[in-house]
Amino acid sequence: MRVKDVMTIKIVRISPDNSVRQAAKMMLDNQVSGIPVVDDDGHLLGIISEGDLIRRTELGTEATLAEKAMPAKDRASAYVKRSSWRVGDAMTSELVTIDEDASLTRVAQLMQERGIKRIPVTRAGQLVGIVSRADLLQGILVAGQDQTAAGDEAIQRSITVRLGENTGLEGLDVKVTVADGMVHLWGNVETPECKRAARIVAESVRGVRGVVEHFPQLFP
Repeated sequence: MRVKDVMTIKIVRISPDNSVRQAAKMMLDNQVSGIPVVDDDGHLLGIISEGDLIRRTELGTEATLAEKAMPAKDRASAYVKRSSWRVGDAMTSELVTIDEDASLTRVAQLMQERGIKRIPVTRAGQLVGIVSRADLLQGILVAGQDQTAAGDEAIQRSITVRLGENTGLEGLDVKVTVADGMVHLWGNVETPECKRAARIVAESVRGVRGVVEHFPQLFP
């Protein structure tokens, strides 16, 4: 699936010349936690979010110790951001954006890497939507089922390959046998976490009717 398949296209937007108070009201009225900031031509300039607003002087927020240690120009920028009435001054302008044809995998990676909840979606520099963590849930709901071919041999091959794909089971030499759709797992797997991972790998393959573990038992 692509970003354009799940993104929200009915976007609440705001001008950089609107007030911070208006931005806060729009967030409350529309039950959103961030609003894209665009110019008169629809070009994306930044985003103003709850994170920007909770640092405002209206809430009694003052310069942090880290800010006080900054060079003068950086302290001035921080002051403007928390004190100016204009959205254009308070917004976050260093944006992460994504193209509408990007994969949901890439969206999830960006959100994890940057610690963000939403990403503006662009087409040729124009804002066309926004994709949030909630939108990614649609990808889970409509994800295609496993396409492993039918038959015990195909199931065994598929599980064996997947066991080595960043599962934490690499190097444990897990053996797999399959009989009438029942998977049997053997090997030097001792920790509960690794045992659980091996079971989930097997259960994720189409055609598996059950999983039997033959791993060593640990006793206190």
